[in-house]
Amino acid sequence: MNSAKLAGIDFYAPSEIVARQLIGVVVLVDGVGGRIVETEAYDREDPASHAFSGPTERNMAMFGPPAHCYVYRSYGIHWCLNFVCREEGHGAGVLIRAIEPLAGLDVMRARRDAEDVTALCSGPGKLCQALEVTRAFNGRSLAQPPFDLAPAPPGLDIVSGPRIGISKAMDVPWRFGLAGSRFVSRPFR
Repeated sequence: MNSAKLAGIDFYAPSEIVARQLIGVVVLVDGVGGRIVETEAYDREDPASHAFSGPTERNMAMFGPPAHCYVYRSYGIHWCLNFVCREEGHGAGVLIRAIEPLAGLDVMRARRDAEDVTALCSGPGKLCQALEVTRAFNGRSLAQPPFDLAPAPPGLDIVSGPRIGISKAMDVPWRFGLAGSRFVSRPFR
């Protein structure tokens, strides 16, 4: 990939811009996935970010090239998928919090052992389980298989608010979502 523009998004942009622009983008992993309906932005100057204290073995992918994956395990339980942005070495990313399932619903249901379509991908751990994203995806390019990204349609109503499940910078409104979506992890206020 010669540039970090993918699905109409410039991944060199600040994370809060990329996070907003990712709403409505369709992401497929081996043909399974859906429309991104909720994201959160993180930057190296943000005390809630894994990049805040600098590069480590765990977060090195977050300092890697834009339009690549940063995957980590949260609370030792579930995987979380982030899309790296900004220039290489900066340390910024966007957590994909929820998607609206569109393709491979039977596969997702089997992987999650869940029937309710709204519960399949309504949280970072749930969507990683449904898409079968693991640490093996860490550092992978979004421009190459198994990923396929399609641009968001124009004119979406996007809402923002404070991020979820963090203990620092809790008032920063860097959580973005598709207004009225029943597939978000938690309703926006």
